[in-house]
Amino acid sequence: MTSSAVDPIALAAARRRVFLALFAALAVAVHTLEALLPAPAPWFRLGFANILTLSALFLYGSSAAWSVTLARIGLGSLLLGSLFSPGFFLSLGGGTLATALMTAAHRLGGRAIGPVGVSVVGAVGHASGQMLIAWLLLVRHDGIWRIFPFFLLASLLTGIANGLVADRVLVLLRRQPAFAEMEES
Repeated sequence: MTSSAVDPIALAAARRRVFLALFAALAVAVHTLEALLPAPAPWFRLGFANILTLSALFLYGSSAAWSVTLARIGLGSLLLGSLFSPGFFLSLGGGTLATALMTAAHRLGGRAIGPVGVSVVGAVGHASGQMLIAWLLLVRHDGIWRIFPFFLLASLLTGIANGLVADRVLVLLRRQPAFAEMEES
């Protein structure tokens, strides 16, 4: 099936599907590459793949962010051989809470909260979700919560950094003809 320029709605829908698939594929690749890097602390990664989730959220809305997040976690875990491992559940718990909070912040904050603010909310949500899953499934000891403030601080810093990068990516994407006519979701 081909799309003609005569049907702009079909063309826009096809373009959206292609770019969402590209965002998801890039997020899986970044997630997989990041797993190969040494982790600064257990259960902690810098969250570079979240830049693509933020881009999808700001360009296409909440359902796109959920698609990129779930594809990244599912396919990334499958590629890394960690599907249904403790790391998978930590990633799923963190990613689910992060995406829920990011979509809520984006929806409720409107234009008042940009990619940096949404990223910080997501990073804190991801750390919180991971700590909760770690406590529920792995370490049933109250001492685990003593490291939580350090994870929150690190999440704040990585959330700011990833939000700044996502903001720049969004500026660059919106300059491209394929994204120029899009309004912020």
